[in-house]
Amino acid sequence: MLKSPHADVTIPDGPLTATTLAKAEEFGDRPALIDGPTGRTITFAELAEGVKSLAAGLAAKGLKKGDVVGIFSPNLPEYALAFHGIATAGGVVTTVNPTSTAEELARQLQAGKARFLITAPPFMEAAKEAARDAAIEEIFVFGEAGGSEKPGATPFESLMGDPAKAPDVAIDPATDLVALPFSSGTTGLPKGVMLTHRNLVANCAQATSALKMTPESVAMGVLPFFHIYGMTVIMNLALSQGATIVTMPRFDLEQFLELHQKHGVTHSFVVPPIVLALAKHPLVDKFDLSSVEILMSGAAPLSPELAEAAAKRLGCVVLQGYGLTETSPVTHCNAPETNRPGTVGQLMPQTEARIVDESGDDVAQGERGELWMRGPQIMKGYLDNPQATKAMVDDEGWLHSGDVATVDEDGYFRIVDRLKELIKYKGFQVPPAELEAILLEHPQIQDAAVIGRPDEEAGEIPVAFVVTNLDPATVKAHVAAQVSHYKQLRDVTIVESIPKSASGKILRRILAEQDRA
Repeated sequence: MLKSPHADVTIPDGPLTATTLAKAEEFGDRPALIDGPTGRTITFAELAEGVKSLAAGLAAKGLKKGDVVGIFSPNLPEYALAFHGIATAGGVVTTVNPTSTAEELARQLQAGKARFLITAPPFMEAAKEAARDAAIEEIFVFGEAGGSEKPGATPFESLMGDPAKAPDVAIDPATDLVALPFSSGTTGLPKGVMLTHRNLVANCAQATSALKMTPESVAMGVLPFFHIYGMTVIMNLALSQGATIVTMPRFDLEQFLELHQKHGVTHSFVVPPIVLALAKHPLVDKFDLSSVEILMSGAAPLSPELAEAAAKRLGCVVLQGYGLTETSPVTHCNAPETNRPGTVGQLMPQTEARIVDESGDDVAQGERGELWMRGPQIMKGYLDNPQATKAMVDDEGWLHSGDVATVDEDGYFRIVDRLKELIKYKGFQVPPAELEAILLEHPQIQDAAVIGRPDEEAGEIPVAFVVTNLDPATVKAHVAAQVSHYKQLRDVTIVESIPKSASGKILRRILAEQDRA
């Protein structure tokens, strides 16, 4: 068993919002959230007061402890207000990808047994259709400046009650849920991930030491708050430290760079495709990014070459971390003073790990195996799915990640690949992530993804989809010069873009469908 090299941290024993906004009064008129496109600002004092007002309004609507409310919206300052208002009222927030179809939204709302839905004007049609199918009692809609009348919905502003009447809900942090994001886990359809107040409070406390935010810090909030990375590492962690968050409803490179320059962003939270743009795109040279101290990448593997290229260009430290929705999410992270590019860092405080073979036995140091983890950030389980919970978290509390990892003598972990994504070529294991890292080392390759193509003789052969102006033969030769024969690309398709989820993960299923077609 592997233990964290870091000293234990103090995990506050209280509800998420009370902990996150514990110093809001002290921070007062400092900006808590700034809407990047408009400059609309919510101060810490306004956020704390607004959270109480919303909790009072929800209670007046009949929201009871344990009731579920959906948020179907891009990043806005009001997102944090809504999230914490629901939590303060004793509710559970199910956060939904705003690019979901009405059918996908309805499915999540039904599975979570949601009573209410909060959305934004551009998403009203899908929200109304889903609300009908999921028997949602009422839809509330954010307005451009806090809420205007929309057909079929109630303005979010009208939910604001008397803050003095905010309910005093008895919360047991260890058992009461606060968030219900949905995840596929290692396989299958999305499942509701039950995260308690203590799960999220613990993970903020664990991640604080690595990310080192202060009231003078400015965090970039472009990664979606519906996703656990944005929810915990940006929204809750930054607010708990008194940092200012600049929100963006969607990623646009020029606006992203402009907001860094305008607001003096110090902590930029990104995914590898954004690191790629920061390392290679000519537009970056037109903006002053000298304020950036930490570029934090997560959600998908980041090669050391790409990390170092971005660090050199921006003059900052590029960190990589690791986690899952089911782990709130951070289990591993590099720290600025002990950063080791190409790894996801060391175990977070109060976190244990094992790397095991197919029999569940620990492998030798440096050997590959499935990564298992245990700690206070591990989910309570999957909603209404004890079978899936048992498959993911065993009786001793070990979460089986489904990721293949190695660990070195200093306790730095490398995520080698997903178990289910490994390509089997004539019995040899070919990790797509390894080939993708090699492809991205080439200066004329903007993006790349590798999948296995079924083959009668070999079982599977590795094929690549590449965004580049190079010809396929040159791409294949670039990889062939660096890998064993069984890892060489058998086919290369030049594409305009690589399909990815909102969190930056390659959608290999879509590529496999394209390849079959």
